Amino acid sequence: MAYIRAYLRASTEDQNASRAREALTSFVDEKGLKVASWYVENASGTKADRTELARLIDDAHPGDVLLVEQIDRLTRLTKSDWDRLKGAIQSAGLRVVSLDLPTSHSAMAVGDDDDFTSRMLDAVNGMLLDMLAAVARKDYEDRRRRQAQGIEKAKQEGRYKGRPVNEELHRRIRELREQGFSVRKTADIVGCGVSTVQRAMKRAEQAAQ
Repeated sequence: MAYIRAYLRASTEDQNASRAREALTSFVDEKGLKVASWYVENASGTKADRTELARLIDDAHPGDVLLVEQIDRLTRLTKSDWDRLKGAIQSAGLRVVSLDLPTSHSAMAVGDDDDFTSRMLDAVNGMLLDMLAAVARKDYEDRRRRQAQGIEKAKQEGRYKGRPVNEELHRRIRELREQGFSVRKTADIVGCGVSTVQRAMKRAEQAAQ
C-alpha cells in the first residue's frame, strides 16, 4: 500500500512551514485520500542536508508519494546537489507530486500493476522536475543578486539599517519562555528556528541591562 508523505518547508527561520498544510490537505481530500505523514521544517531550499526531508526518504517505501506545494519547497539546490537529492528520491521509489506541476497529479492514481503508465509518467515528470528545479535555483540566485545590489546601494547612501526585528514574534517568544517552555518547544509553537528564540532572548537580556 502506497502512502502520501507531505513535506512542508519554510525558507527562513521566521517563517511558518505549516502555512501550506491547508492547501495540501484540501488537495488530498478532493481525491478522497489522506496524508499518512507530515514532515515539517524551517530550512533553506539551498541546503542539501535537511533533517526532515532525509527522514521522509528513509521512511518511504516504493510507490509512496512525496507531496509538496511547490517544487521550490523541495529544492533551490545547485545542479549537483539536486542530482544527488533526486537520486535518493528515486532510489527510495518515491513519486514526487507538486500542486504547481499538474502532470504529476496523476501519480496519485496510478496502480502498481500499471507498469507502462508508471514509467511514462516518471519519465515526463522527471524531465519537468529538472526544469522547475533549474528555474527555482535561478530565481534564488537572481533574488540574492538583487538583494546584494540593493544593500550595497543603501550602504552607499547611508540608508542601510539591516534586517528589521519582528517585534511581535520576539514578544511571543519572551512570553513562552517566561511560562517555562524550553527553547525547542518555544520554537515549535511559534514556528521559527531555535536560533531565532536564542536571539530574541539575548536581545531581551541586553535591553534589561
